[in-house]
Amino acid sequence: MANPILNENKFNEQERVLDGMPMTINGTIQVTAFLGLLLVCAATFVWSRMTAGYTDLAMMLTGGGTIVGFILAIIISFTRNKYLIPVYAVCEGCAIGGISAIFETQFPGIVVQAVAGTFAALFSMLILYKMNLIRATDKFRSVIFISTLSIAGIYLVDLIGRLFLHMQVPIINSASPAGILVSLVIVVVAALNLILDFDFIEKGEQMMLPKDFEWYGAFGLMVTLVWLYLEILRLLAKLNERK
Repeated sequence: MANPILNENKFNEQERVLDGMPMTINGTIQVTAFLGLLLVCAATFVWSRMTAGYTDLAMMLTGGGTIVGFILAIIISFTRNKYLIPVYAVCEGCAIGGISAIFETQFPGIVVQAVAGTFAALFSMLILYKMNLIRATDKFRSVIFISTLSIAGIYLVDLIGRLFLHMQVPIINSASPAGILVSLVIVVVAALNLILDFDFIEKGEQMMLPKDFEWYGAFGLMVTLVWLYLEILRLLAKLNERK
């Protein structure tokens, strides 16, 4: 979800002074591609273990990747440790690989659709941003931040309910029209978070932030894209359940 690193208000004056090579958009794209490669390789490995019948190993990697990835995301957001970012990418790949394999078993073809939907959302938001049809104004930031925080709160309640009360929040898990509508809203909010990522990367280059901020920009994009992919996967699963 939205990443505390991607807030230029947190940059102090020393960080804004050029020291060595500056951050660039092209550099951020290259780092993002590298992290994406790590994620895909890890996901492919876990998926292959799942389909080959090594279910216990695959589920262990999926669960471990989910937990460790979440912890690393928090640490990276508040410590700006770029060396943990590739590890985060691998952990997220393990999580996505297992989750995707489970969904694919239930609904054949759903993963390809979710990947296509994720890239469609990515390029759509990029076009809207470059055409100045959506800008990261202070009001826009506030709305997206509050919306994202609210969604995270609902998911936290759902997780606690599942773990300790054997209950779940019906509205986010149901395949009813209301449940599908909620998933659609969440997908839109996740996609709009990409605007904040694009804005950070563009402004980072304009402000000539240090080269390391390419990693933080790529990290923010990866957090958002992973969230967006999983939400599209959930939405498609709900739609398939109604067939």
